[in-house]
Amino acid sequence: MKVLGIESSCDETAIAIYSEEEGLLGHKVNTQIKLFEEYGGVVPEISARDHSLKIIPTLRDALAEHNLSPSDIDLVAYTAGPGLVGSLMIGETVAKTLSKICKIEILPIHHLEGHILAPGLEERSLQPPYLCLLVSGGHTQILNCKAYGDYEILGETIDDACGEAFDKVGKLLGLSYPGGPKISKLAQSGNSSRFSFPRALMNEKNLNFSFSGIKTSVLYALEDLEKKDYPDVAASFQEAVCDVLIKKLQLALHQTKQSRLVCSGGVAANFNLREKLKCLAKEENVTVSFPSLEFCTDNAAMIAFAGYIRKKYNLPKYNTNSARPRWPLGELYD
Repeated sequence: MKVLGIESSCDETAIAIYSEEEGLLGHKVNTQIKLFEEYGGVVPEISARDHSLKIIPTLRDALAEHNLSPSDIDLVAYTAGPGLVGSLMIGETVAKTLSKICKIEILPIHHLEGHILAPGLEERSLQPPYLCLLVSGGHTQILNCKAYGDYEILGETIDDACGEAFDKVGKLLGLSYPGGPKISKLAQSGNSSRFSFPRALMNEKNLNFSFSGIKTSVLYALEDLEKKDYPDVAASFQEAVCDVLIKKLQLALHQTKQSRLVCSGGVAANFNLREKLKCLAKEENVTVSFPSLEFCTDNAAMIAFAGYIRKKYNLPKYNTNSARPRWPLGELYD
């Protein structure tokens, strides 16, 4: 079985091919980051237009690289949501057109399920059950992944996701979009104990997060600082966010008694977070898995893999036939 994955939920136009026998054959990603640096964030209309220009050439390149044609594909898996509706519709249109013309089976995929399963792309022995810390750009959640397709949300952010906080604090520090990776780089030369930024909800017994207050605290701290102090701000901010994530994840491990831990999503590329998760895993005597850095951010490889898993294990199809900009993970079959 060969699965073609299509991802166009936000600012990456991506195509991938996953083979049951050989694993990931290849993937292509066209990022829109350069388009949005001057705006400091994604502009939905520009994003959709760029997807429409890039998606067919990217598809052709991905197939040609492995001497494949659409007739060699057994399944088309595409991101149906959540995401920017105009961008989602570009990928959906291409997927449905391929399916109709070439008589190929089609599967809509929930973007977050792609992230949840992403570590299994390379670690092929990895299977649920496991505990997942999902830290993508717009989501921060702790999930009890009981089986493929069975994901219980144990805790989530009540306001900003940590990825959004990274980007917004990056903007305060004068860093170009996206701010998250640049904060991580700036923090390498900073003193993480200089500033004591708030760690909201860290000592609460629930598993929810809040990252809106820390941004305000950074804003006030910057009023009396010079640029030479910014590495310390970045390092202290990053340390505060990671401390909260680790503390909540430790509590979740104790509650669920899971022996395997997964961290995925864009913020999973953060070096400091990875190191703290490795220490947590050692302390709690559990295993921890991450996607490679290239599979932390949005990509079609995870979508193709999710499609493969859903087909292989004969999971029920999502009850959707159109792009869903808002689509809670708990409503997969609603």
